[in-house]
Amino acid sequence: MTFADEVKNAVTARAALLVIGVLALQLLFIASYVGALHRPDPTDVPFGVVAPQQVSGQLVAQLDGLPGGPLDPRAVPDQAEARRQIQNRDIDGALIVSPTGATDTVLVASGGGTVLATSLTRIIERAEGPRQRTVRTVDVAPASPDDFDGLSSFYLVVGWCVGGYLCASILAISAGTKPANRQRAVIRTGVMALYSIAGGIGGAVIIGPVLGALPGSVWALAGLGALVVFAVGMITLALEALTGIIGIGLAVLLIVIAGNPSAGGAFPLPMLPDFWRAIGPALPPGAGTWVARSIAYFGGNAVTGPLLVLSAWAVVGTALTLLLSMRRRGTQETRQEAAPGDPEASPGSSSSLA
Repeated sequence: MTFADEVKNAVTARAALLVIGVLALQLLFIASYVGALHRPDPTDVPFGVVAPQQVSGQLVAQLDGLPGGPLDPRAVPDQAEARRQIQNRDIDGALIVSPTGATDTVLVASGGGTVLATSLTRIIERAEGPRQRTVRTVDVAPASPDDFDGLSSFYLVVGWCVGGYLCASILAISAGTKPANRQRAVIRTGVMALYSIAGGIGGAVIIGPVLGALPGSVWALAGLGALVVFAVGMITLALEALTGIIGIGLAVLLIVIAGNPSAGGAFPLPMLPDFWRAIGPALPPGAGTWVARSIAYFGGNAVTGPLLVLSAWAVVGTALTLLLSMRRRGTQETRQEAAPGDPEASPGSSSSLA
């Protein structure tokens, strides 16, 4: 046997294609993470300005014209409204101009991302310098001292996502990557639901009572975790039902390669390039991270949109998984009806030869 024959026996054409697919995922992983995170520059950060009426418009225009466009400033009537908008996650910070003294106040929310809060303070300090004014910082939604750089929410959601697609992958490949019938798909969906509940509760207990990394309602986090795990798991099952083992790679592409760097974890969304900022809120890691931070630091505000995103992934994944299993069942029933004794299915019949 020649060396070429040995290679063909060792690496089949199918295996070669899968290896090429893995290489593509590897390169996409590098491109996505480095592309999203190599230069985190704040851009168009929603930012409030509370200032006397005679200088408010001029100050908003000045901040809007800063090099690189780091801020998207808008006038806010008073400090109480600025705090309310920060708590509602409508803006990420605010400048409160003192009408009498030379010291202004920057309101930030490190619970939404420590790096962004620090960056906003530095931006305002540089902008205020030429006006001979000083700045003090007030954190209106501070991150927990045990939540370094506000990353605990992100890592919690990443863990839930990993559990979701790993559980779905195991369920699928244990008896073939395509559901053979509707009953099997229903059973897998039920198992996925039970696993999601366990994973959600377990993650919330670890991050809260056990480690003390995140404040907020344990049961709210547990509910979020169950939804994240189920959404990721069901979309993974749907992709595997649609494409076979390739679906596992597609799930990795969707959740790990596209979803994680765009989730606003290491760097909040306003610090990401436009592409990742656009896709992040529409993917499970980004939606989950936003809700986890809202539960922990913002009183559960501004969670409706992200929860609808996660629910949509869960519903679409479940529907596709069940519909694809019904289609496969219909195909099998059609083949069974064309029994060997059926003239139309007979090997010697003209329809068989066509």
